[in-house]
Amino acid sequence: MKPAILSAPKVNRLSYYLWVAVFFLVITGISSALYYATLKIDYVWRWYRIPQYFVYKDKIEIRSTIQGEVVQITFQGENGVVRVDGTDGSESYTIPKNGIRVSQSDAIYPGDVLGAYSRWKVGILIEGLWLTLEVSFIAIIFGIIIGLFTGIARISNNPALKWTAITYIEIIRGSPLLVQIFIWYFVLGTLINTILAKQAFPQIPPLWFGVAALACFAGAYVAEIVRAGIQSIHRGQTEASRSLGMTYVQSMTHIILPQALRRILPPLAGQFISLIKDSSLLGIIAIRELSKATREIVTTSLQPFELWFVCALLYLFLTFSLSMLLQYLERRHLVT
Repeated sequence: MKPAILSAPKVNRLSYYLWVAVFFLVITGISSALYYATLKIDYVWRWYRIPQYFVYKDKIEIRSTIQGEVVQITFQGENGVVRVDGTDGSESYTIPKNGIRVSQSDAIYPGDVLGAYSRWKVGILIEGLWLTLEVSFIAIIFGIIIGLFTGIARISNNPALKWTAITYIEIIRGSPLLVQIFIWYFVLGTLINTILAKQAFPQIPPLWFGVAALACFAGAYVAEIVRAGIQSIHRGQTEASRSLGMTYVQSMTHIILPQALRRILPPLAGQFISLIKDSSLLGIIAIRELSKATREIVTTSLQPFELWFVCALLYLFLTFSLSMLLQYLERRHLVT
């Protein structure tokens, strides 16, 4: 008698496409309801204004700094050199050939426009997006370092290391990130910069206090992730490595941590994605990351709906890209 072959149940294609249609109907219904609500409050959508906040063409004017007369205009390739002689001396200005607005023998006064040209510049949204990436990346690196050492100290037999790690973790995890940013900027930042000023040293910009707050915040959570990953490895492997003559550091470096890394990578990915979103709080200490840049544009343009949707999509782009990258690294690590 032949054994029965179990097969997976076939998917009802009609049911599948029906629920796909339901999904798109829900999305369409929500979008239509939002659009209908904006009509009731007389809101005018201006999506055509959004591209200028990503990249725009800036008009740059070159003005004279002295009073005098244009005595010479010479051309060098695509540029022209305008020389102005005055009672206070002589000045030369390099201007694109097509942008020169003066002629020889013209009288010039301080502030007069000698020429102008256009140049593409990065908009405020791209600047905010880049600063968000920069702050998050630096904070992630320091968060890993802090969390790794704190996680190892958390399971140490040394009471000083263990209790210090526990105290740090509980304080950071038990207080809001917003409060920690305020402490770093207004308390520690004021103390540190005051001491540096008295010693004639340059002061630390607010950006680095924001990075420190994010790194310390992430480090506490990474420490617990590292601790859980290490403790998930069977104790017998530690005992076996020690019996082979390895020191504690060698055992942790070559045996325990490589295995624990496979288990802690998924929760680390979630922590890092959360850190990118948490960086939006740095706007309260005058760091122009993505959310603060969006608030500044909303204040001047009065386009809250379009800009906050764009801001949300940019954050989604960052977090989704990082999630895909970490999933790729996780698969590669698990395979190797």
